[in-house]
Amino acid sequence: MANLKEIRNRITSIGSTMQITSAMKMVSAAKLKKAQDAITAMRPYSSKLTELLQSLSATLDSDAGGAYSTQREVNKVLLVAVTSNRGLCGGFNSSVIKETVRTIQGKYKGVTVDLLTIGKKGNDILSKDYTVIESRNDIFDDLTFDNVSNVAEKLMNLYVDGAYDKIELIYNRFKNAATQEVQVEQFLPIKPIEGDANVNLDYIFEPSKEKIVLELIPKSLKTQLYKAIRDSFAAEHGARMTAMHKATDNAKELRDDLLLTYNKARQAAITNEILEIVGGAEALNN
Repeated sequence: MANLKEIRNRITSIGSTMQITSAMKMVSAAKLKKAQDAITAMRPYSSKLTELLQSLSATLDSDAGGAYSTQREVNKVLLVAVTSNRGLCGGFNSSVIKETVRTIQGKYKGVTVDLLTIGKKGNDILSKDYTVIESRNDIFDDLTFDNVSNVAEKLMNLYVDGAYDKIELIYNRFKNAATQEVQVEQFLPIKPIEGDANVNLDYIFEPSKEKIVLELIPKSLKTQLYKAIRDSFAAEHGARMTAMHKATDNAKELRDDLLLTYNKARQAAITNEILEIVGGAEALNN
């Protein structure tokens, strides 16, 4: 059994760890509230914009709809993997990395696949085995629509220039503080609308359907990418808050076990001292 000093040092160390994890939990909880409000407010707008774009694109020819909706034979794919810059968030990053590897080795086996990473953690792992054309770790330093728009424009240009036949986003979708769902979402070409839904909606267009679509497509794609990164940002803080909550609970449980061990060891030491004193007194009397 470890001596009392060693146990005291371990208790002190665990107490310090508890303070850190508890503080990180509170910081993540505060950031989560803001990030959750942002993505919750944005989802209806993004969903309706995408729905409108798909509906309009379904009624236009490829020239009017632009090169963004052109379906090509898939020979080269670009995957945009969205992770975080920091760790200590449970399986948040590993889930995206595993899904990216699974997509490359399964869905796109035999096809040339490149990566564009957003987030340092994903880049650190994926760049070891796959080609990363660019890493945008700076996005989370100032997460604004304008900064994300620059990345979206690069993706659109790569597709229009024929560098890639398909571009997909892989990210964590925020569900609640304890749950994140990995999403594989097609970015380009624009996914055609399924079935006949919304194709025959009676819209009045001014100045013209074609002009509106040509202006709407880039905005919709930028919004789609911004929503995905916003989703990932909220999911990251939810995952970190949950992970730090569990870490704090585990540290508390370990500290309680060590306190029990410490008290038992201390009690045993006191008992031995009493026995030695009593033994010494008996020896003097004899």
